Amino acid sequence: MQWRALVLGLVLLRLGLHAVLWLVFGLGPSMGFYQRFPLSFGFQRLRGLDGSGPVGPPGGPAWLHRPRRGTEGPLETPSEPGPEPGPGMCGPAHWGYALGGRGCGPDEYERRYSSAFPPQLRAQMRDLARGMFVFGYDNYMAHAFPQDELNPIYCRGRGPDRGDPSNLNINDVLGNYSLTLVDALDTLAIMGNSSEFQKAVKLVINTVSFDKDSTVQVFEATIRVLGSLLSAHRIITDSRQPFGDMTIEDYDNELLYMAHDLAVRLLPAFENTKTGIPYPRVNLKTGVPPDSNNETCTAGAGSLLVEFGILSRLLGDSTFEWVARRAVKALWNLRSNNTGLLGNVVNIQTGHWVGKQSGLGAGLDSFYEYLLKSYILFGEKEDLEMFNAAYQSIQSYLRRGREACNEGEGDPPLYVNVNMFSGQLMNTWIDSLQAFFPGLQVLIGDVEDAICLHAFYYAIWKRYGALPERYNWQLQAPDVLFYPLRPELVESTYLLYQATKNPFYLHVGMDILQSLEKYTKVKCGYATLHHVIDKSKEDRMESFFLSETCKYLYLLFDEENPVHKSGTRYMFTTEGHIISVDKRLRELPWKEFFSEDGKRDQEEKFVHRPKSQELRIINSSSNCNRVPDERRYSLPLKSVYMRQIDQMVGLI
Repeated sequence: MQWRALVLGLVLLRLGLHAVLWLVFGLGPSMGFYQRFPLSFGFQRLRGLDGSGPVGPPGGPAWLHRPRRGTEGPLETPSEPGPEPGPGMCGPAHWGYALGGRGCGPDEYERRYSSAFPPQLRAQMRDLARGMFVFGYDNYMAHAFPQDELNPIYCRGRGPDRGDPSNLNINDVLGNYSLTLVDALDTLAIMGNSSEFQKAVKLVINTVSFDKDSTVQVFEATIRVLGSLLSAHRIITDSRQPFGDMTIEDYDNELLYMAHDLAVRLLPAFENTKTGIPYPRVNLKTGVPPDSNNETCTAGAGSLLVEFGILSRLLGDSTFEWVARRAVKALWNLRSNNTGLLGNVVNIQTGHWVGKQSGLGAGLDSFYEYLLKSYILFGEKEDLEMFNAAYQSIQSYLRRGREACNEGEGDPPLYVNVNMFSGQLMNTWIDSLQAFFPGLQVLIGDVEDAICLHAFYYAIWKRYGALPERYNWQLQAPDVLFYPLRPELVESTYLLYQATKNPFYLHVGMDILQSLEKYTKVKCGYATLHHVIDKSKEDRMESFFLSETCKYLYLLFDEENPVHKSGTRYMFTTEGHIISVDKRLRELPWKEFFSEDGKRDQEEKFVHRPKSQELRIINSSSNCNRVPDERRYSLPLKSVYMRQIDQMVGLI
């Protein structure tokens, strides 16, 4: 009888432990918004990061296995499928199942998200986005101009840190050239504020100079300043004037000449490098500093082609496009022969990969973006070939999870950071910059995957009211806690709405707007969140908040904006500057300069045309003006992707 009592005791103990776990891990009654919810994608059985063996039971979760595509069958999954979901429960094809959701009941979701977004509410959100921009812009002009940035808490201006040249977080960006004003020019035009746009352009022409003893990052100066000058120039000189009368009396191409002046000052970065990959920084007066670093990130060196290419084609001077294209090709030729992936940091003299991490975030993000956007703008076939090959490698080695987003066995997809040579997992975090990728997928027509990936980042936003700079998907917690008002999630939300016309994305935009108003608005603008959990702030409002975050939010809600109605195809640079895609940018004034086989000069032997790749079928005009297929993206078809977001934070 004693052994029976012992067995009974063990059974009762086990039941008690299950009951405790049931309560502690959120499977019981909700304990409010800030309870720890299981943002779990099945990583509990992680393999060691070095691939040496499982931390938990053999096999591990599906996300840690690369998908077997084509004729090899579906993703690798555990051999024994789990039980079939019961009524009201999420099956393995749904986000809520993977995220630990407590059900898939549609009622609350349909009430909150699937109904049409009322026109009055849409107009209210549009005006709120415009007001957000105006509040930040007016305070910058009142308290910070002509300095580069606004410190919104203490209502002061900020410029380069002359006392500490090693403060690259500031000095890479701030060049003492009224950065925020320059960066915001085309946002003024898109919002239809012709009087302020004209005033701002005249201020830039009359007060901004690049003859400064400032050492800046080539990449930041290019995307923020050069790109904005070119965008504003094209807005002024557009004969159709879709945004209203943005012409400037007696305008004589001054912004174009300023762009040329800045680009000439950046050119020394491309000199005296054995690979053709540019130095990361230049002094605008003296050129490359004597103690310059020979290491640069792939995105910084390889994301200059859009702005430099536009400048070259407007001026008829091939120099700028050629040096930028040479850098792209040099990086491309250094990719792994095994995986086709690139690393994130390279030595510009030796071509040796210092950083071997390959991912979609910091150090690599805009490199991929500009391969595609360069093709869209300039029509150069080799840019598309490189992008397609890169995208194939990304899908083969970075993507984890099942083949389809919302059906089949295994975990929902996620893009992870891997070793560029082996494809093995390097760490268990993603960064907020990766949230741009769903928007890029929209441009190539991979909308299904974009919807799924966007939902992951929005889930994190819903939990914190912001995107932490780095999020650890294994620990289900932020690794780096600040949020500097970045635009990437907003950009993807806007592009997904344009592609699907699903009102869900209007609700997402409203959530983001309300979070920004609630957590980041301060006395004189909008402040960086130092800590996404306790919502403490830093006294900085980066220029991209006005040039990108506010712009994309405004366009999301402004259905009648000329960007959507003019019939002109527009594309946004990586800094959110608007560029019309027209025939002039597809003309090559120096056709004989590049021979048909892609070589400019026999002496430049490291620059070769990439091997021919089979092209994906891509509609180069696939942008924010693309008419959605109502049959594919009608509600509630996509509601299942997003319904679980609220479930994860205990709102349902």
